[in-house]
Amino acid sequence: MLKAALALAVAMLATSAAAASPTPYQMLAPLLDTPWTEQIGTSPWPQHPRPQLRRGDDAWQSLNGIWTFQPGLDADADTADPPAAPLAQEVLVPSCIESGVSGVMASGVTHMWFATAFAVPAAWDALPGGDGDGGRRVLLHFDAVDYEATVWVNGDEVGFHRGGYDRFTLDVTDNVVAGGGENELLVFVFDPTDEAPYNIPNGKQTRQPSHIWYTPCSGIWQTVWLESVPSSYIAGLDITAGMDGDVTITIHSATGTPSTPVEVALHDEGGVVVASHQGASDEVLAFSVPVPALWTPDSPTLYNITVTMGADIVRSYTGFRTVSAASVNGVQRPLLNGEFVFQFGTLDQGFWPDGIYVPPTLDAMVFDLQLLKSLGMNMVRKHIKVEPDLFYEACDRLGLLVVQDMPSMHTGSGALPDGAQQAEFERQLERLVAQHKSFPSIVTWVIYNEGWGQIRDAYHPEVGITARVREMDPTRLVDATTGWFDHGAGDFSDNHHYAEPQCGTPFYSLPSSPYDSARIGFQGEFGGLGHRPAPEHLWPVQAAIDTIPQTYEVHADLESFNYRSHVLFSQLRDQVALFACSGAVWTQTTDVEGEVNGLVTYDRRVLRVNATQWRADIQALYAAAAERTR
Repeated sequence: MLKAALALAVAMLATSAAAASPTPYQMLAPLLDTPWTEQIGTSPWPQHPRPQLRRGDDAWQSLNGIWTFQPGLDADADTADPPAAPLAQEVLVPSCIESGVSGVMASGVTHMWFATAFAVPAAWDALPGGDGDGGRRVLLHFDAVDYEATVWVNGDEVGFHRGGYDRFTLDVTDNVVAGGGENELLVFVFDPTDEAPYNIPNGKQTRQPSHIWYTPCSGIWQTVWLESVPSSYIAGLDITAGMDGDVTITIHSATGTPSTPVEVALHDEGGVVVASHQGASDEVLAFSVPVPALWTPDSPTLYNITVTMGADIVRSYTGFRTVSAASVNGVQRPLLNGEFVFQFGTLDQGFWPDGIYVPPTLDAMVFDLQLLKSLGMNMVRKHIKVEPDLFYEACDRLGLLVVQDMPSMHTGSGALPDGAQQAEFERQLERLVAQHKSFPSIVTWVIYNEGWGQIRDAYHPEVGITARVREMDPTRLVDATTGWFDHGAGDFSDNHHYAEPQCGTPFYSLPSSPYDSARIGFQGEFGGLGHRPAPEHLWPVQAAIDTIPQTYEVHADLESFNYRSHVLFSQLRDQVALFACSGAVWTQTTDVEGEVNGLVTYDRRVLRVNATQWRADIQALYAAAAERTR
């Protein structure tokens, strides 16, 4: 694999030297497409990417589109002497270079370069907020780059970031040519994926795909954009709103200097101001809204927020809801707004046959979520991946509870992290919590999945990590170990068992731990029933096809698939009625490569489930939970 990557790099560098212009972009045919593949175009993801920190439409500019690309050879040598643009060939940003959508479709590339040119709109100079202090600022945002990024603007190195799932921002005001002049942006990316000796948070990505491990994503895979802000500006918002109407908000200034005057206004869905408050930046502000409409899966009411700090005005939103845990009739339960709500949804991998990690369009991404709602589900477990902010906004608006996993470290070699790798994992987990804790739909943070990357002999790191997550975000529950190696940390006693559920029961099977009645009984994964689709809906890679028999159960037809599903739902309903089951996760939303156990096929074209039957079975779970808690 490494030899192939080096050969590709040498060939492309030679092509770059010999050619006056890069090879033009052309989408390469994905191995399997979706109904949205042809809608991607060359200006992908045009939506404003930060729904909870949004300025006027005249103050931002997407840099998504056609960039140039070429592989690198060695991190130290490359970054010491960055190449001149244009690079060897054109590429689509955002995308994974392993995908046909990127126009590259290369595998095994560890070092790579990306470049584009951009102009700072001259109209930005006229926007208010220069305050006579050097004028307005120009921010360069990257919403996710996998895995390390070093950034240059006009030949100046302006920043470095490590972590494939979190966003980062660079102030490039002093590096750009303003007033409409051309600027050069150059990005060096290093992505070792699962190469030894690296052990990084990368979820299900691997360079050797096999069954439950999938094609990796390297490069700039979420939106890149420019933003114009006043010289004194708001860098972030932390917002909570509880069922009692109490609101807390911290308005982080870019300088971090407290006591800058700020004003907050909350608007209902009709635009009426229901509360306003004045205070200071970088301090916790608290006020109340009398009798708010609460956010629930059945009625996902949201309130818009306007925050003003001097010349800076940003818009956000929140939902009034309280997540907690308590004993109900002698059983520990998760509560939403003081009531036990049985949580049921799917394991959601977030992989796509055309874009790998990148959904082809916003509509495509929302399609998966709407499918879950249409079947009566109220929850989705985002499985060891972090999505764009627009995913969580969609869950907020649809009314889907989100159980959010931290992307796991790779454990294919069996090697557990050393001290530095563990510290980096924990740092990136803290980034995940800090950047997403204002989304109302997120109700649970998951630290470890099935022991992947979990140190469990020398000490149990999840105990301290749980305490840290609670300190950062006391408004949510923590599932410290979903499936296996449970040492008593967190709010959940979470069992994985295929295909039948074993949820909050006195019986269990190894390697999961027995149910702990002091915590919430939860079925973190079950189901996984398979059905081999017609060839036109199957990931056409023989190595993946060969792993289909590894599926927990493979059914010959959809009648059998749905019959067996009904049997498993009946077992789960009995466990809700008889024991202490408070929620469950069905595997899974869609097929992924060699896994053929989705509600829909990987291309999203064939729905396996009998929708009428599934709606009835899911409603029966809620009914059993309601009866159990009377």
